[in-house]
Amino acid sequence: MQVLGKLLSNAARNSPQSSVIRVSAEREGVYVAVSVADQGWGIPSDRLPHLFRKFSGVNAGEQGGNPGLGLAISKGIVEAHGGRIEAESAGPGLGARFTFTLPTVEEAGSGASAPASPHSSRPEARESGERARILAVDDDPRELRHIRDTLAAAGYRPMVTGDPDEALRLVEEEQPQLALLDLMLPDTDGIELMENMLSIAEVPVIFLSAYGREELIARALDKGAADYLVKPFSPTELAARIRAALRRRAVPQPLLPYAHQELIIDFVQRRVTLAGSPVHLVAMEYRMLAELAANAGRVLTYEHLLERVWAGKDAGSLGPMRTIVNKLRRKLGESGDNPTYIFTEPRVGYWMPEGETRG
Repeated sequence: MQVLGKLLSNAARNSPQSSVIRVSAEREGVYVAVSVADQGWGIPSDRLPHLFRKFSGVNAGEQGGNPGLGLAISKGIVEAHGGRIEAESAGPGLGARFTFTLPTVEEAGSGASAPASPHSSRPEARESGERARILAVDDDPRELRHIRDTLAAAGYRPMVTGDPDEALRLVEEEQPQLALLDLMLPDTDGIELMENMLSIAEVPVIFLSAYGREELIARALDKGAADYLVKPFSPTELAARIRAALRRRAVPQPLLPYAHQELIIDFVQRRVTLAGSPVHLVAMEYRMLAELAANAGRVLTYEHLLERVWAGKDAGSLGPMRTIVNKLRRKLGESGDNPTYIFTEPRVGYWMPEGETRG
C-alpha cells in the first residue's frame, strides 16, 4: 500500500492536472505485476537507471522530479518482499510507467518461514544472544525471496537487495556479519562488489552462483571470498556454509603481535608489515597467514586449513589454497624452494616458525 501510494503521488505530481493515470495489475507466473502509468513529463533514457537511488540527480520538471526518498523507499519495500520495481518511458513528454512485482499469496504461503524470534532455540541465535545479520544481494527477485526465507528459517536476520549501491550502503550502516552475493549483477559483477565491500568492512562473503566453472570459483576465492556455492543448493547446505564462515570469523586471534625476522603481524589491527613497510593482503590471504601465525610452531594440516579458512571444503580445494600460499610467499619476498616464513610439510600441510611476541 505504501508503494502504491507513493507511485500514485509521484504520477500526479509529474502530470498535467487533467491527464489520466492508469493503474493495472496482472498475474505473471507466481508474481503479480502492478503498474502505474501516466501521461506526464516522461523520463530521459539516461536518467532511468538512477531513479531509485536516494539522490537520483533528477531535476524538478522531469518525471520523478524532486521525489525525495519516495522511490528509494519504495524500492526497499518491494525488494524486502521478494519483488522488483522498475520504470520505463518513451522519453520526455511521453509519460512514464512504474511497475512493481510481488509474490502471490499462494506462493508466499507455500513454504515461507516466519522470521525467528530473538529467543529462538536455534544454535545461531542461542549462542550470540541476537540474530546474526546476513546481507543477500541478487537481482533475481525469486532467488532473493528464496534466500530471505532460508535465512529467516535458520534463525538469521536477513537484509536483501538487488542494487549493488544499496548493498554497499547496508554494509557501511548495518554492518552485517556475512554477505551472500550473486556473481552476475546489474552494471557490475559480484567480485568487484565484494572488493568494494571489503574496502568498507571485513565481512565474510559467500558467492551463490549458477556458474560453476573452476576458474570462476578459483578467482572468487583468490580475491577474498570465504566460500562459493553453486546453484541450485539446498537450504540445509546454505545454512551449514554460513555457520562455518561465521565460526571462522568468531575465532579469536592472539592479542600480541607475531614477529619473526622482518615480518610482524598485528592481529588486533589486522596489519602486516615486512621490514617496516605495509604488506597489502586481500581478505583470504590475511586469513591464511593469520591462521598459520596464530599456530606458529605447529604443522597445520590441509584438513585443518580447509575447515578454518576455506569453509570446510574437501580436498578438491587444495589448488586455490596453494595459489594463496604462493601469492603470500611472493608478497613476503620468499619462494617455496627457500622459505623464510611459510614452510610446506609435504602431503600434510603448512607451518610457520615460532616467533617472538611483542607487546
